[in-house]
Amino acid sequence: MLQELSHMDRITQLQDEIQQILVIMSNTIAYLTTRANFAQVSSEVPITKQRNPEKFDSPEVFEANKRELVTDLIVKAKQIDYLINSLPEPEPEEAQAKRLEVLEEEMKQANEEYAKAVSRASEYFVVLHVVLRVINSFSFSRGNRIEDLHSQVSEVLKLMLSETDADLIVDRVG
Repeated sequence: MLQELSHMDRITQLQDEIQQILVIMSNTIAYLTTRANFAQVSSEVPITKQRNPEKFDSPEVFEANKRELVTDLIVKAKQIDYLINSLPEPEPEEAQAKRLEVLEEEMKQANEEYAKAVSRASEYFVVLHVVLRVINSFSFSRGNRIEDLHSQVSEVLKLMLSETDADLIVDRVG
């Protein structure tokens, strides 16, 4: 389980790194399109528009910023590559199927134990409800009968509790 969490952490880190490289790419494109001056790429196509000098960087600054943006992209790409390489190999289908079968069996067993516990609790609720009705029907003026009833109820409750503990131990061992 701990190993799976570690893999999930790496996947989360990978998602974060991919998000960051997309932001870097977006910022790079925005910078390159907004801070570059128009340049003539062909002698047949004249430059028809000029930017104000404060709207674009000098060629030296522009080149330095391009190199920095490329470096940022390369570093982020290497980090992503490292995270991808650190991910585990995919588990073979047979092993996955076996692991799922074991988990399903454990789940069935846990559900059966839960159903038994609910059934047992329902039975005890009915017994306790009957006992409380009987106690309620007695008047306090009957003296010893109340004490006898109290001891009988105590014995029944002790028996119920001891049976529950024994059944739980047998169920878990068996």
